[in-house]
Amino acid sequence: MAAMEPYVAVNLANWNSRVPHHVTAYGLETYRRDPAHLSGVVAFDVPRLGSIEGLDVLHLQCHIGTDTLSLARLGAGSVTGLDFSAPALGVAGALAAECGMAIEYVESELYDAVEALAGRRFDVVYTGIGALCWLPDVRRWAQVVSALLRPGGRLFIREGHPVIWTLADPRPDGLLVVEHPYFETEGVLFSGTSSYVDHDGPLASPDIVHFNHGLGEIITAVMDAGLQLTAVEEHDTVPWNPLGDAMAEVGGGEYRLRERTERLPMTYTLQARQPVDAG
Repeated sequence: MAAMEPYVAVNLANWNSRVPHHVTAYGLETYRRDPAHLSGVVAFDVPRLGSIEGLDVLHLQCHIGTDTLSLARLGAGSVTGLDFSAPALGVAGALAAECGMAIEYVESELYDAVEALAGRRFDVVYTGIGALCWLPDVRRWAQVVSALLRPGGRLFIREGHPVIWTLADPRPDGLLVVEHPYFETEGVLFSGTSSYVDHDGPLASPDIVHFNHGLGEIITAVMDAGLQLTAVEEHDTVPWNPLGDAMAEVGGGEYRLRERTERLPMTYTLQARQPVDAG
């Protein structure tokens, strides 16, 4: 990769430090043992994602590849995963090989994806939970996605709702309090020794730079990049626990507010298509 922006270096060190913890927490042995096993995230997505059989699929910000492997198990013609963490891609590649799946992994920062993939285009660009919050410019992200899609190809993303990213950490009084930016800003520096999954020992690199993007900003960026919006759906569940005792596990690795679930959107699904007459 080219010389890194400071936020990229901080976040890369953090994600590299998560890899050994996630290898244990993600339950990789289940994928090796059961050839039909899908990640909870992809299993949630399937009813909206529909058939990807025979299609060329690109998974952006793929981390250790459990969702990428799951996409391949849905019958995609080819699957490529892209991430900026070499240790994560090492785990992803080994897992795919152990499961007998031919998946190509490419090391690249998101904004360099077009060059890293040598101009290749795909039928589906897939982005999963917890991806956009690491990127400072959602308009630039949408332009990258558009450049990676073939005419008629589509974007599928399910992501943490921007309202979730505004909330304070769980409070002793149980209140849900807006503390952080909703709209796109220069980023917020956080420091924490734990990831979003249970693990032993602290992260070796605890600092992160976090970016939020309002839902309107995201939708507008996708449309301005030339993509045709086909679906936006908000959900009241999320595949991790962001709010401690205020949340209850509801199955499939998803969590929902214990009380008055209508108060808060947790995630959203956005789909868009590259026009068939796009150059």
